[in-house]
Amino acid sequence: MTEAAGMRTDYCGELRATDVGRQVSVCGWVAKRREHGEHLAFVDLRDHTGVIQCVVHDDTDVRSEYVLRITGTVAPRPEGTVNDKLPTGQIELQDCTVEILSAAEPPPFPLDDRADDVDELVRLRYRYLDLRRERMQKNLRVRAKVNSAIRRSMEAQDFIEVETPMLMPSTPEGAREFLVPSRQRPGDFYALPQSPQLYKQLLMVGGTDRYFQIARCLRDEDLRADRQYEFMQLDAEASFVTQDDVLAFISEAVVAAAEAVTGERPPEIQQITWHEAMDRYGIDKPDLRFGLELVELTAIFSETGFNAFKAPSIKGIKVPGAAADYGRNKLDGLTDRAKASGAKGLVWLKVDEGGTTFTSPVAKFLSEAEVAGLVATFEAEAGDLLLIVADEWANTCEVLGVLRNELGRPPVHEGPYRYVWVVDFPMFVGRDDAGNPKPGHHPFTHPHPDDMDKLESDPMSVRSLAYDLVLNGWELGSGSIRIHEPDLQARIFRLLGISEEEAEKRFGFFLTPFKYGAPPHGGFAFGIDRLTAILAGEENIREVIAFPKPQSGLDPMTGAPTTVDANQLADLGLRTLPKAT
Repeated sequence: MTEAAGMRTDYCGELRATDVGRQVSVCGWVAKRREHGEHLAFVDLRDHTGVIQCVVHDDTDVRSEYVLRITGTVAPRPEGTVNDKLPTGQIELQDCTVEILSAAEPPPFPLDDRADDVDELVRLRYRYLDLRRERMQKNLRVRAKVNSAIRRSMEAQDFIEVETPMLMPSTPEGAREFLVPSRQRPGDFYALPQSPQLYKQLLMVGGTDRYFQIARCLRDEDLRADRQYEFMQLDAEASFVTQDDVLAFISEAVVAAAEAVTGERPPEIQQITWHEAMDRYGIDKPDLRFGLELVELTAIFSETGFNAFKAPSIKGIKVPGAAADYGRNKLDGLTDRAKASGAKGLVWLKVDEGGTTFTSPVAKFLSEAEVAGLVATFEAEAGDLLLIVADEWANTCEVLGVLRNELGRPPVHEGPYRYVWVVDFPMFVGRDDAGNPKPGHHPFTHPHPDDMDKLESDPMSVRSLAYDLVLNGWELGSGSIRIHEPDLQARIFRLLGISEEEAEKRFGFFLTPFKYGAPPHGGFAFGIDRLTAILAGEENIREVIAFPKPQSGLDPMTGAPTTVDANQLADLGLRTLPKAT
């Protein structure tokens, strides 16, 4: 039992039958009051640990959400009144005296499970009330366990915690930044950090060796279920390490956080390459809790006469036993979804009784050998639904990856926790308007040592030492081994079309220290909000953040963002323009 102090001797939800006979004082909010005859009432008192029933024998006028201190004697509930749904359901407080600490107006919505059906904007407008609910209290405590376990794990691995600046220079290479005007230098701006990336690498140059921080980061991006303007991440960097070292450090921190919440230590986290993830799951953040893996079909149609299958890559997925569930309207919907994702079309086949023929508009175009090849490769059985896409390899994978998730992905709280490291990401992704390769990560990511000789001759085939950690289809975070050699960094900049003058202008303050001896180093960062949401069984990170912003970005509780006084703007050398019409 947690030791309480001050006005109370115990917490409401921690009293048990072993406490019978003790006189206790508990404090909390009135969850419910039930009249039971004249001068007698049952008051359910709630704090963050749970609820205790109190038998009140006076005429004290207490209502929902009043704040009370109740002193009474722990006693067994009378026979027939035990509530097995409550941890405290075998006992109650009797001979109670009540002290009203604070009166309360009726809340705008019920502070129990019924609040889950209340409009989210109403919940956020009264977030201080919403936080009293058991669900929200649990989520905040899950988050605290995650933070604590991460910190203990990193310290046990000889990392030291260092705070980096919140006001930094603008480096608009990634997402939009939040800018902060300078009062002392009108017209100049700081940026709020999208991440501590630059500073943590400079800490390595400074000999810190192993750094971590539970860092607040900010990005001016559109909000959604897994994204907020403000977010928290474990940020880490280490010197004289390989990629495997970094993966081991972070795996230990993530496993420790999961164990602190669930009580079970996850198994060793598996690794797959980016190419394997795309080839098997159609996405670089695969959810491994379910099957429906992509099946390679290209060789089956190497000599096909069916024009739709004359493509560099042909793949499909099998949805077992789903043929009867998909009528023409649902199949047309899948086709439309495939086209919206970039496919030229979608071929569907229903496996007939006997398992050797298909029902499909395209069945007549397939040869006997192609039909037999499909049945064997898919291991198809009667009643299965087969979905096939033919296109360039990347597009084929991505389209089927979208369909796979839509057809099979379970809710976040169902099934096991399936972690996976995705490694060997492409160094470059596409080309810009000038024909220069575009970096797949940031321009300080180290190329894979086995691909160094292809940087100029075949840059699009070069792998990087970049890696992502994925849990149940959510990308938790990413990292890389960094470029620490000035000559290699200059080589990468040339490939990206960045001149020496431009590199000095944009990154000079960051690159100069590397001339004075930078150790090999690498790091990682993962989102604490996302990890906590999954461990708490929530589909939306707003449910594990005390005071989040809704999708509009407008805080319904405080009204932020708001206008500011003209004098404040004048001090900063700013003025506002009329809104565009």
